[in-house]
Amino acid sequence: MLLQKVSKDVRSPVATHEAIFERSSVRNYTGVRLSEEALQELLAAAVRAPTAMHEEPWQFVIVQDPATLNRLSDLAKRLFTAELARLHPERAAKSPFTQRDFNVFYDAGTLIVICARAPGPFAAADCWLAAENLMLTAQAMGFGSCVIGSAVSALNTPEVKRELGIPATSTAVAPIIVGTAKGAWPATARKPPEVVARR
Repeated sequence: MLLQKVSKDVRSPVATHEAIFERSSVRNYTGVRLSEEALQELLAAAVRAPTAMHEEPWQFVIVQDPATLNRLSDLAKRLFTAELARLHPERAAKSPFTQRDFNVFYDAGTLIVICARAPGPFAAADCWLAAENLMLTAQAMGFGSCVIGSAVSALNTPEVKRELGIPATSTAVAPIIVGTAKGAWPATARKPPEVVARR
């Protein structure tokens, strides 16, 4: 299977295998927003994900306004730091989340939040499958991406849901930043598969 890799105006085929093994979590961006064309290509890939019982529970929120991203980052830092202090007080003081200039979105110009439309036994899993499709397509298109789990609590507060237009019955599951990386971000090493049983 081939994905399309975008390099300025030139597209060349990229093997899915290549996108999987070259992808990494990028944590430094130029701040340039994705174009509408790029967004639509990523969302089209996301909704091609497998889904349990064909429910397709996902909804998408796109945030590209710098002021909104900064406000969300500040709120996410406060909530995440409070939770970290409660669970791991020894780590809280050294956390980058306590630094004033730290941005949880790493200055990316685009945040895509995948939400589950309603609670269900497979809704979150379906959303994460959509997230994987989106991130692999981003890699094939030449963009960096990263899941920002530390933003989930902030995105699910009633105030932020109202501001972003997330329905009260929906849940933000997978916040993903996407954009042009600053510098090279090679794929990180992974442990070999742990096969615990074979019959």
